[in-house]
Amino acid sequence: MPEPAQAPDRQGRSKAIPLAKGAIDQYLNTAPLSARGRGLRVLQRDALDQHDVAVGVQRSFAETVDAYIENKLAEE
Repeated sequence: MPEPAQAPDRQGRSKAIPLAKGAIDQYLNTAPLSARGRGLRVLQRDALDQHDVAVGVQRSFAETVDAYIENKLAEE
């Protein structure tokens, strides 16, 4: 997942989450079936890396994205 230009604040987070979910859904809709799980794991690893260094709202954003990816992995 590309790094945001700046970390989302509370209001930015509410805008960023739908954008992140939309990007993940778009990836799933366009990636070959054989690559989806692997691609989701790469995105999840990026989210977890962000979680490790983030605080506050940034950490919450990373947790939300991670949980969304985890749900998508379970669906695959």
